[in-house]
Amino acid sequence: MPLPDSKHRLTVVQILPALESGGVERGTLEVGKYLVEQGHRSIVISAGGRLVEQLQREGSEHFTWEVGRKSPYTLLRYVGRLRRFLRDENVDILHVRSRMPAWVGYLAWRGMDPKRRPRFVTTVHGLYSVNNYSAVMVKGERVIAVSSTVLNYIRNNYPKVAPGSIVVINRGVDPAEFSPDFRPSTAWLADWRREYPDLQSGRILLLPGRITRLKGHEDFLRLIADLRSCGLPVRGLIVGGAAPGKQAYLDELRHLTHNLGLDAAITFTGQRGDLREIMAVSDIVLSLSSKPESFGRTVLEAYSLGIPVIGYAHGGVGEQLEALLPEGCIAPGDLLALADRIKQWLDTPPRMTKQHAFTLNNMLQGTLALYAQLANKPESE
Repeated sequence: MPLPDSKHRLTVVQILPALESGGVERGTLEVGKYLVEQGHRSIVISAGGRLVEQLQREGSEHFTWEVGRKSPYTLLRYVGRLRRFLRDENVDILHVRSRMPAWVGYLAWRGMDPKRRPRFVTTVHGLYSVNNYSAVMVKGERVIAVSSTVLNYIRNNYPKVAPGSIVVINRGVDPAEFSPDFRPSTAWLADWRREYPDLQSGRILLLPGRITRLKGHEDFLRLIADLRSCGLPVRGLIVGGAAPGKQAYLDELRHLTHNLGLDAAITFTGQRGDLREIMAVSDIVLSLSSKPESFGRTVLEAYSLGIPVIGYAHGGVGEQLEALLPEGCIAPGDLLALADRIKQWLDTPPRMTKQHAFTLNNMLQGTLALYAQLANKPESE
């Protein structure tokens, strides 16, 4: 994509709490890398984290500010500082991606000369609780919704937001990274077999996601118990870590696993950095969140690898499955229908297409097009 103006190189600041892991963080890195590749200047402000090294290696600049701490002190410390930074660095676009950093960004931006300040963009990544604190996420001159589910959330809960200010830019995956032709390396497979020898037999059902009560782990365990009681040689694989405050819930899940007689049939891996490879060696990937999600990226990643996906048909997960694999949609909590669909697919996998519209390139081009449009428009428009 060409620069928005032959003489104008955009300076874009993205601001978020930290750069440890997660979909918001990954999207920030992807946009930063693309900006640099297209000849623009990419700046990210966060408290830091393990992804900073990659961000800088890919050409972005990083400034370590603890803008995600939920405290009035955060506003006192950073609003004026950010306002000066935006002015001194001649920033064209300020893009905020989380609520507390968004308040810092919004208050800094609002206090600037309207003729000289950057354009203000927000991305609604989640279905936040509806209150004054969350309302900052719809105060952007343009509000990016990561799915139609999020678009409807904004329309239903913030009806005063001008419809023309909301832009749907779906999250996406790189077909070169997530392809049906992808195969884990020989070295990875050897390590995997050595670490988890029990997973080399039976059919693998994978539930990815952090250990929280919302992700459907209890439904997953009962599903595995039901399928094994029917004589199916399935094994349940749970990939995701438990935050320090969630250790008690992890203990509950292990206790339930034991009570269901599944000690030899369930594997908890904890947090992993090789989910793509794990999905590629699984038979079916599941998404069973009890609460609707804004998007659900693992559904798209698994599908793009050619791995069948079954999920509860609500939120962004239901939206994706309806577009990509409608027969993978199951009514939330319907374990009987879930088990029946798995039995069918273990016997005869569904037909899946290689191409779809949820690509990383579409996401990046849409985001840069939005930046360019705003940068070249006077504020009165």
